[in-house]
Amino acid sequence: MTLRVLLADDQALLRGAFRLLLESADDITVVGEAADGREAVRLTRQLRPDVVVMDIRMPEVDGLTATSEICADPELRASRILILTTYETDEYVAQALRAGAGGFIGKGIGAEDLLHAVRTIADGDTLLSPAATRSLVARFLATPDDAPSHDPEQLAVLTPREREMVALVATGLSNQEIAERMFLSPFTVRAHVQRAMTKLGARDRAQLVVIAYRTGLAHTGPDRTP
Repeated sequence: MTLRVLLADDQALLRGAFRLLLESADDITVVGEAADGREAVRLTRQLRPDVVVMDIRMPEVDGLTATSEICADPELRASRILILTTYETDEYVAQALRAGAGGFIGKGIGAEDLLHAVRTIADGDTLLSPAATRSLVARFLATPDDAPSHDPEQLAVLTPREREMVALVATGLSNQEIAERMFLSPFTVRAHVQRAMTKLGARDRAQLVVIAYRTGLAHTGPDRTP
């Protein structure tokens, strides 16, 4: 299957470079380019790409606002957002997670890393490393103006195994890493995670991580794992 990608960046030169890089892969095609967030939203609705590679700082409408608008539209649920930016600050990462982005990477990454990122996001996985997931979600979702809301009723729809999987996802582990830890197949882990996402209304694994912290299933603190 060929992955359809939309590029959103206000710098035409960078868009051209990213297009060449992405289309060097047999399984990826760039279906459109946007120079600002408003155009990114419009083209996402029109083209329905699998992945939107989104810059943050753009004129008119910024990338985080565009991400929020795309992720809030049920008709665009299949389009995943990969934030690709020069500004790799903790605050931006946290805002991107809350907006619904499935991943956050810097423009300094290598060619193979970018291709891997697009494929990972398209597959519904999150791209944040375990360390970044723990530190960012713990730091920003636990602040006074965005404190975790402990709502056990929200987790009542999950089976004990699904709760266990969500807690492990919240540590930043990939399906393969969870499978190795739990002595299960990656397919089984993926099935549990997907069912948990559906039951909780999570768009992707990044949102599943946020839910885990908001409900108290995962905890802030020094490197606590389930």
